[in-house]
Amino acid sequence: MLFRQLFDYESYTYTYLIADLNTKEAALVDPVIEQVERDYKLLQELGLTLKYCIETHVHADHITGTGKLRELTGCEGIVPENANVDCASRLIKDGEILKVGEIEIKAIATPGHTDSHMAYLVNQDRVLTGDALFIRGCGRTDFQSGDAGTLYDSVTQKLFSLPEDTLVYPGHDYRGHSVSEIGEEKRCNPRFIDRTREQFIEFMGNLNLPDPKKMMEAVPANQQCGNAVAA
Repeated sequence: MLFRQLFDYESYTYTYLIADLNTKEAALVDPVIEQVERDYKLLQELGLTLKYCIETHVHADHITGTGKLRELTGCEGIVPENANVDCASRLIKDGEILKVGEIEIKAIATPGHTDSHMAYLVNQDRVLTGDALFIRGCGRTDFQSGDAGTLYDSVTQKLFSLPEDTLVYPGHDYRGHSVSEIGEEKRCNPRFIDRTREQFIEFMGNLNLPDPKKMMEAVPANQQCGNAVAA
């Protein structure tokens, strides 16, 4: 398996390239529109055929590159079920498995950051957690139908139930980290250690974070798979 972690410096977003080197089939998870040229060039250099662009959720901090990549490659755009998106090729359900060659990508419903969020378990040994779980943090829950209690349940009941040596690859990082492990986050993530569900809800309710800079343009654009919405 080829596995690459790609970074967008403006939005601090990680995009993940997953490919089967025997079949040359590939998937991109959470592509960013400003990085489409980079990602497309990498696919060409490696001789890969893009089968899927997969979203963890409808993003508020960047515009997805799925629409452009679908135009360039004919790939399918995969979006979590119940997301308010009209243009997806397919909606993916909890427990559903996508195949990229012999690689299995299993969807794990992890709502809370938004009401329709998926993490993706890749070949049973690494999980792409999107904005549900960061390295020593988690996504915010104060907009897009987010819910702190739901996020607490998603992380503690779904993600923390994975084997402790499962690698954690988040959707963003703001402190220079690239990878962690489930066991490490269970022991060290300050958002969750020694916090009850009620304490977590109170903590998340008092963050008072500013809205993402691109929220007003990103959310409606991402509901159209990254295509501009007419005024």
